[in-house]
Amino acid sequence: MIHGDFERGQFKTVMTGSILIVDDDPVQRRLLEAAVTRFGHTAIVVDGGAAGLEVLDGTGARDVCVVILDLVMPGLDGIGVLKAMRERNITVPVIVQTAQGGIETVVSAMRHGAFDFVVKPASPDRLQASIANALKVEAVEGEVKRTSRKRGGLLTFKDMITHSPAMDRVIRLGQKAAGSNIPILIEGESGVGKELVARAIQGSGDRRSKPFVTVNCGAIPDNLVESILFGHERGSFTGATDKHTGKFVEAHSGTLFLDEIGDLPLDVQVKLLRAVQEGEVDPVGGRSTVKVDIRLISATHRNLLQQVKDGKFREDLFYRLNVYPIFVPPLRDRRDDIPHLVTHFMEKVAPADPRRRLHGISAAALGVLQAYDWPGNIRQLENAVFRASVLCDGDVLDVDDFPQIRAQVEGTVNLETDDTAPHFTSPPGLRDEEVPAGDTAVAEPDRPAVLQPRFGTLRALDERGNVRALADVELEMIKLAIDHYNGQMSEVARRLGIGRSTLYRKLKEYGIDPETGRVDRLAS
Repeated sequence: MIHGDFERGQFKTVMTGSILIVDDDPVQRRLLEAAVTRFGHTAIVVDGGAAGLEVLDGTGARDVCVVILDLVMPGLDGIGVLKAMRERNITVPVIVQTAQGGIETVVSAMRHGAFDFVVKPASPDRLQASIANALKVEAVEGEVKRTSRKRGGLLTFKDMITHSPAMDRVIRLGQKAAGSNIPILIEGESGVGKELVARAIQGSGDRRSKPFVTVNCGAIPDNLVESILFGHERGSFTGATDKHTGKFVEAHSGTLFLDEIGDLPLDVQVKLLRAVQEGEVDPVGGRSTVKVDIRLISATHRNLLQQVKDGKFREDLFYRLNVYPIFVPPLRDRRDDIPHLVTHFMEKVAPADPRRRLHGISAAALGVLQAYDWPGNIRQLENAVFRASVLCDGDVLDVDDFPQIRAQVEGTVNLETDDTAPHFTSPPGLRDEEVPAGDTAVAEPDRPAVLQPRFGTLRALDERGNVRALADVELEMIKLAIDHYNGQMSEVARRLGIGRSTLYRKLKEYGIDPETGRVDRLAS
């Protein structure tokens, strides 16, 4: 769909696919369709989140290279679409757009995998730059995947990149488990590398040369789980035109990795229990059982014991799977690994860049990455480094190449809508070691300074480093808008994405004189 080459150190992309526009506002849909068509792309336009997922799940999904997704929609909203895409392992870059919703909504979208965001009404230059960046990253990602597939090979614990004491126990437990066939349950947050641990166990044991079959239980429709796991006979149900062996049979003599096992329906859990206990499966519509010899490794980000207490997971199955538990710690508990992981991820991008432009990462940038909590863990770090490596103009990654991360660490998010406001940004020109005249910094022992915002930015964190109350941020946003649009209340309401009557009601709630609305009378 996309091909390209490096030209003068930059990746030049040529797109042959389409851009999927998901927005419930017909005016916005027409504007976006006209814009992307003018940029030289083909547009696929739908009016809601559910319709967008249908396109991404359908036969034409391969043609979609970028998604432009509205965040605030009735029914399935933008965050819901991002969550569903992650569950389905759909990796198309997503540019979210919003006219309202505030800082928390935008940050949540980025954490759920959005590539970029634009504020309505987005300028053509801003939108075009965002699309170009998304295509550039997508193209290089395809090249990196092809290079990785060529390398192939088994993974062992020696291939795990860690210098953290928190991971020593994981490796010790994994190495011991590799020498046996007992069921293993790997627990940990999403993105910590549970599958990597499973592959290292398989690659270090007697079944290293046998199949390693993975199943994401959370990404399979409930009505197909049983068929995919245990197989089915031809004609056993509508649409079963051929016989299917199932993942258990595919993994025979090797290892079966059941990811997100906590998402399995209860009725399927009964059959899984028998498969684990008896070593045999019942294909759907089959007349006899099939014997299988597998090494079972399960993984979950959920608290399965709590799931048992809530009646969502069978107790007998839990104790069958939880024979040998391994907990993989989140990245925030192993920050010493971040420099080594960053170097590894940069090296993965390097083969796609014949000029090898990047020579490292600055200490300031590394400091920002180590200060961040990484709710998406290693997967999120890899995506951030990958994006920065592809879009970096220099030969060293710097703080400005990680705008979203820097913004969340420093506690401000830029919501200006002019042509020059690209991503989450801190106040322009601000370096880590500088505090401009007129700005104040609040610091506590062992806590980084929190900068007070300039005009055009909102402070997301309070002096203690906690997220500010939504009401406080809303009030500050209203004040900023009134000042920015010189008290023109109709324009203020329109830009805030609310009705004029709603704006006046909020002004009264906050004790603001709706007749004047001047900032010099809005002192809080």
